[in-house]
Amino acid sequence: MVKRWGGATVALALCLLKAQAPAPAPPCANTPAYSPCEMVFQLSDRESARHPNPYATVDLRAELRSPHQKTYAVPAYWDGERRMVIRFTPTEAGDWDWRLTSNIEEWNDKQGSFTAAPSDAPGFLRVANVHHFAYLESKRAHLWMGASEPLLMTLDDAQFQAVADARAAQKFNHLRFLVMAQGLGSAYSPDGLPNLPYFQKLDRRIEYLNGKGITADLILTGGAGYLLQQFPTAGDRRLFIRFLAGRYAGLNITWQGVDYFEDYPDGRDILKEIGAAIKQMDGYQHPRTSGARLTSAPLLDDGWEDFAAYGTSDDNVAAIEHQLYPVPQVNLECGREDSGAGKTQPHDVDPAAFRHNLWNATMDGQYATYSNTGSGPEYVNSPGAKAMTAWYDMMATTRHWDLEPYYDVDGGRALALEDVEYLVYIEKPGPVELTVEDHNYDVIWMDPNDGSTMVAKKYHGKHFTGEPPDRYHDWVLHVVRESTLESMNRSYYFEAADIQMQEVEVNPPKIPFDVDAPRTDTLRIGQATPFAITIKKATRATRQMMWLWTGEVTADHRGYRVLATGQKGAFTPQLGLAFHYPANLLLKLYGMNSYGKVYLVSKGFELTQ
Repeated sequence: MVKRWGGATVALALCLLKAQAPAPAPPCANTPAYSPCEMVFQLSDRESARHPNPYATVDLRAELRSPHQKTYAVPAYWDGERRMVIRFTPTEAGDWDWRLTSNIEEWNDKQGSFTAAPSDAPGFLRVANVHHFAYLESKRAHLWMGASEPLLMTLDDAQFQAVADARAAQKFNHLRFLVMAQGLGSAYSPDGLPNLPYFQKLDRRIEYLNGKGITADLILTGGAGYLLQQFPTAGDRRLFIRFLAGRYAGLNITWQGVDYFEDYPDGRDILKEIGAAIKQMDGYQHPRTSGARLTSAPLLDDGWEDFAAYGTSDDNVAAIEHQLYPVPQVNLECGREDSGAGKTQPHDVDPAAFRHNLWNATMDGQYATYSNTGSGPEYVNSPGAKAMTAWYDMMATTRHWDLEPYYDVDGGRALALEDVEYLVYIEKPGPVELTVEDHNYDVIWMDPNDGSTMVAKKYHGKHFTGEPPDRYHDWVLHVVRESTLESMNRSYYFEAADIQMQEVEVNPPKIPFDVDAPRTDTLRIGQATPFAITIKKATRATRQMMWLWTGEVTADHRGYRVLATGQKGAFTPQLGLAFHYPANLLLKLYGMNSYGKVYLVSKGFELTQ
C-alpha cells in the first residue's frame, strides 16, 4: 500500500503475525520515519475465553526506544474479535528497540528490534517559541492555517475527497472535524464497543489528509453534553481515549477536546480528566486544546492543554490573553463566512467581515481556522478561502514564528520582529505611521482580497509614514529588510529573539484608570450588572485601551469565564460560574494600553441566584 505523507511518497509497513501465534509481530523492517507501522496480535483460544471483551479488559502497551535513546509509550487498540494492534510511527531513521507490557502472559515482557529507513517527512507538530509551532525533530517552523469541516464524516467519499483536494490546493494544512456527534453515524454500538467500519472510514480519511500535507484536528465529540451521554463513567471515557490514542497518535493530528467546553456544567473537570488521559497515552505529545465559545485559556492551569483555542472575533479577549499566557493561540471561529448558505448564528459574517476578522486575529497574535456556514465541496471555493490563501502567501514570506504584536504604530495594527520586519494591517485605509529601527527597508503593499502586491519606494529611517495605494478596501503593509531576512533564514537558529512575557501591573498608584461600576457587593445570576471605567488622565498610552472582564469562583474549580469586554456596558453572570450558591466570585478587570502594557484590578463579590 503506497500513500502520500507530508508530500513524500512512503510505504505503509504492516508487520503481521500469523493468526495462531500469540507472540509479537516480526520487526517493521525499513519503515520510513514518520510512517505508521502496525504490529498485530491475536488472542489465543485460552486468553480469548478469559477476555470475551478485549476492548475493555486487554491491556497491551509497547515502549519503543529510538536510536537517540528517546522512549515512546504506545497503547494497543482493539480492532475486532481477538485482534489487538499497536500502531507505531518511528520518528527517526536507525535501529529501534521495543518491549511489551501486557496482562496477557504470552505477550508480557516480549522484546525485539527493527530498523527504520530515512524519510524527508517534516515530522509531528509541537509548541515552539512561546506562541508558535514547529515540527518535532526538524525544528522547521509551522504556519498553522486551518479549515473547519465539522460534519466531515457525513460526506460521502467523493465529497470528502473533493473537499480535501480543494483545501490542499488552497494551502490549508489543518482540517478540523468531529470524531463523534449526534447525527454523524453510529461510532459506538449500544453495547459500548467501537463500530469498527466507522473508525476504519475515519482511518482512511485521516491518512488521506495526511497524504495531502494536512493535519487532522480531532474534536472528540460535539453537541452539548454528548461526551457524557456516550461515555457516562470515567472508566468509559478512559477506554475511549485509549482507543483513540492507540489508533490515531501515530498519525499527523492534534487533539481538540469537545466542540465547546463551556456547554458542560463541569466542563473544566471533564476536560482535565480526558486531557490528562490523552497526555499520558499519546506518546508523541501531539498539541492539545479544546474548543470554546470564547476562550479555552481557563483550562491552561490544569497542565494538559498546551495551546489556547478561541471561538470569538473579539480582539479584547485575544489581544489581552496573548499578553497573559505563554502558549500559542488558534482562533477556531473568528467568524463563519456566509458565501451562499445563509446566516444562522450571531457570528456568521459576510466575506469582507471575515477577512477583517482574519487579519485582526493575526495582529492579536493568533493563528486562524476558516469556517463557512455551508458544508461540503460546493462551499470550498469561497471569497474567504481565497483570502486565507492570500494570508498564507504573505505570512509565509515572513519569519512568522518570531512575529509578535507591535504597538508603535498609528493608523493600523502590527506584528513585528523588531529591527527586521514589520507587518501592518490597515482595516480602514488612510495614513499610517510606523516607528522602526534606523535601516534601509523594502516596502510592499498587499491586497488581502487576492494577495496581489505592489512594491513601493524603498525607505530609510526611523519613522515610516505612508498611505495605501487606494482607499477602497483594507490593506496589508510589509516593511522589511529583505537581505537581512534572507540571511537569517539561512541560519540554523530557529528563534531570532527571546519572547519575553510581561509582568502585569497590579500596583494601584500605577494603574491609569478607575473602576466606577459595579457599585454593589453582590452579583446575581441572570441579572444584568452595569460596569464602567474612567481614565485618570488622557495620554498617548491611554488613547486606545482594550478591556477584559473575567469572573471566577475559585472554590468550585470551574475556571474563569469572560463576563464582558469594553469600557462601559453591562454583564450578566451565568449559571456556569459556580456549583454552589451563594459563592465568592473574584472579578478581574484587565486593561491594556496602546503600548501593550496590561494592568489588573480585582475585587471580590458575593454571587447569588
